[in-house]
Amino acid sequence: MLIDKVDIVVRSGAGGNGCVSFHREKYVSHGGPDGGDGGRGGDVIFRVDEGDNTLLKYRYHRKFKAENGENGKASKMHGKNGASIYLDVPPGTVIRDKESGKVLFDMSRDGTFVAAKGGRGGFGNRHFATSTRQTPRFAKLGGEAVERELTLELKMLADVGLVGFPNAGKSTVLSCVSAARPKIADYAFTTLEPMLGVVKVNDEGAGYVVADLPGLIEGAGEGVGLGTRFLKHIDRCRVLWHVVDLLEETDPVERLEKINYELSVYDPELPKRLQIVVGNKCDFEESAENREKLEAYCHEKSVEFFAISALQRDGLAPLVHRTYELLQTLPPLTVYEPEITAEELDYKPETSIEVSRDDDGAYVVTGPHLERFLYTINPDDRESMMYFQRTLNKIGVIAALRDAGIEEGDTVRIYDVEFDYVP
Repeated sequence: MLIDKVDIVVRSGAGGNGCVSFHREKYVSHGGPDGGDGGRGGDVIFRVDEGDNTLLKYRYHRKFKAENGENGKASKMHGKNGASIYLDVPPGTVIRDKESGKVLFDMSRDGTFVAAKGGRGGFGNRHFATSTRQTPRFAKLGGEAVERELTLELKMLADVGLVGFPNAGKSTVLSCVSAARPKIADYAFTTLEPMLGVVKVNDEGAGYVVADLPGLIEGAGEGVGLGTRFLKHIDRCRVLWHVVDLLEETDPVERLEKINYELSVYDPELPKRLQIVVGNKCDFEESAENREKLEAYCHEKSVEFFAISALQRDGLAPLVHRTYELLQTLPPLTVYEPEITAEELDYKPETSIEVSRDDDGAYVVTGPHLERFLYTINPDDRESMMYFQRTLNKIGVIAALRDAGIEEGDTVRIYDVEFDYVP
């Protein structure tokens, strides 16, 4: 079963918290701070699995979480880093942000993609020791985990795409030019999912990939029948083999134009793509008239035409070699450039401070990372509170309060912390 589009949720690991600890040893009465740092959270990483061609594994298992980093420990012991998780996807998978629909990464290229970075480990209290603050009773929290909703969409990597009405002989053509073995029968919609085959051109290994796409019908560009579900797999194809059944009683030119119209409805650029018209079943006498009509039309439109008999394997070699020659002159497969980076999705200016007035007249301060910062503060420790005040001034909270018109003695509320303002 081909599953080519799924929505998943990924979550990186949170960083471990720094430790508050002081050295304890016999005969050492005043050991200094020795709190270790927290471990880094694990990443969520995508990588290409060349042997896969479906997103089936993500149909029922849709939530993935990396391991959190361990908290720091006493004696300067660093917490263990969280394990990253690797998600394997077929080549050609496009990763998008679900909410915006923008491309984050195209897995057509080599390498890996980090979709969610793990949180950094927090510093232990030994990092906050100075000549004037020798016993810091606070440490830094680990970085938060990143959760992201993603859409995985598979767009097959094929140089050539086979298009045409049902039962035009596309699957037979693919089975004759490659080692692929698609289902072949004499009824419409035999092919229910795209099939890939590698065409070998010579003994030196030269070749290209052909995709057999399920037959199109009128209205396919708007989703009728198998519709747009499979049209998207043509997006990367550099050449289209338009297979026309020469034995059909209806006008072959009319059928050719109908399919091209459906392609244009889906994407106006598709009909402009290099196209080779392949007249199939030319070994029958009844096909002669349709062959002449279609060949004349292609000559008029400057479109290359090949008459073949897929069943008899007649005329396939010239088609295969001519396609290979054309592919050498065309740009490489399309690779979708990122429209937004993972870092841009996560970006929140730390200096963005909002000040408002509550019903009781208190000044309410909110801003990114402020709530987590409060957890690092020990309100019963004088040095910790001094560090708290200096940090508020450093990140612009005090300046924002002054701009809002705060006066001495006014109440300031930052999430669960409340205090009187003293300039």
